[in-house]
Amino acid sequence: MADKPQWLIREDASVPVLVALALRQRLGIRVPEDLPSLRELAVRAPDAADASPAIEAQWRDYWDMTVEPRAHPSDVPLELIDGFDTLVALPARGAEELADAIAPQATSALLYARAAHDRYVSSMKSHTGGDAYRAYASAIAEFEREVGRRAHSFELNVQVLPFSQRGIWWIGALTVAVTDGLRRDVVAFDAAIRPVIAELA
Repeated sequence: MADKPQWLIREDASVPVLVALALRQRLGIRVPEDLPSLRELAVRAPDAADASPAIEAQWRDYWDMTVEPRAHPSDVPLELIDGFDTLVALPARGAEELADAIAPQATSALLYARAAHDRYVSSMKSHTGGDAYRAYASAIAEFEREVGRRAHSFELNVQVLPFSQRGIWWIGALTVAVTDGLRRDVVAFDAAIRPVIAELA
């Protein structure tokens, strides 16, 4: 059985990822350009100044480390930021502007992220009857039928997030973000996840 392909799919609405996105929205950070805003979280006023290039660059590094920590290790030691429990760690050097900017946002970002995570957990329990992976198995089987071979072994992380726009986005080399509403729509999710599986398998 050693030569049988293995696929590993992890699905979550990770609190650290939600915190990072809440901070992005509150600070007026524009990168990644294609990612929509989060629902039920105040968007900065249109006339508010965008984040400085330094803060945007530091947030981008923090985002990459949060989404795929093994692929983006820090060159310098990380320090936990006060007010965020153990959920936000920034490089001890080179992220000072970001650390100062996010400090006042800690309470609201944590409240938002934990509530969104709890909604994901209860919605998955009620919608899937405990079989969250049937959608992935079906997409893999369909891919194998289409290409006429077994899927190669692969790893995929799926973040189910309360974005204001429906869709699926690559947010790392092995990680996609999908809107919660799309994830619950069995037919639409099957169609959306299939190209992702095809790219990895």
